[in-house]
Amino acid sequence: MLTRVPLHAAIGVATTLLASSVTLAARADDASPWQRDGHSAVRLIAGSRSGAVLLGGIAFQLQQGWKTYWRIPGDSGVPPRFDFSKSDNVEAVTVMWPAPLKFDDGAGGHSIGYHGQIVLPLRIVPKAPDKPVTLRAEINYAVCEKLCVPVEANVELGFNNVASTEDANLRAALDTVPKPATIGDPNPLTIRDVRRDGPKNVVVDVVVPDSRGVNLFVEGPTPDWALPIPAPVDRSPPGVQRFSFELDGLPPGAKPDGAALKFTLVAPEKSYEFNTNLE
Repeated sequence: MLTRVPLHAAIGVATTLLASSVTLAARADDASPWQRDGHSAVRLIAGSRSGAVLLGGIAFQLQQGWKTYWRIPGDSGVPPRFDFSKSDNVEAVTVMWPAPLKFDDGAGGHSIGYHGQIVLPLRIVPKAPDKPVTLRAEINYAVCEKLCVPVEANVELGFNNVASTEDANLRAALDTVPKPATIGDPNPLTIRDVRRDGPKNVVVDVVVPDSRGVNLFVEGPTPDWALPIPAPVDRSPPGVQRFSFELDGLPPGAKPDGAALKFTLVAPEKSYEFNTNLE
């Protein structure tokens, strides 16, 4: 059966469809297509183009039960690797890392990473701020359930739009990145003290309103340091969660004295990063 549509209605429908297609095109410009494997997907997203530094992100979707890794993977796992060298008009890219989770690795240890959906924010410095920017990323990461599967993805996105539909997602991701802090800060959640306890043991006292769900991670001065995850100490002083770790996993010839350490303190509501030199 043929249905006749009045001209003014047809114009209205056409206008609506045109507006919808423009919206979809704008959304497409703000994110690259998903690159999918059997257990995950990854893409780039772009923030609004304003100012000398651009904000973008690497978005991951992980199948239920699967995880990927933080910049240090913990007792097992593979950290993601990113190569932006084939980008156009990009001077530098800084990857920012939302606060991670700690998982049982199935082998008696723990790994550090993410599950579900996660966005790693990017700060992008163009070579020429007034010229077009195209970000190209070669991404190598692993997704793990009981076994780990390596994934390689190549994604590309132009940063063109003055107003981006991804701004809210990027702001939310930035809110989950640990904030810089100083040891001894008068915060309800902070590191009070870091000290050596013998030649190989380090003790960290964390002031916590509630120790449930609080994790502490430590990194050495270079990526080839593989320090263990600090473990909670059972008998801690009141109002303090004490952690300790051994000075294991140092690269050959490295000395711990004076080493620059980064601690990431993660609680359910807030997270902080602390930099210090070991005594």
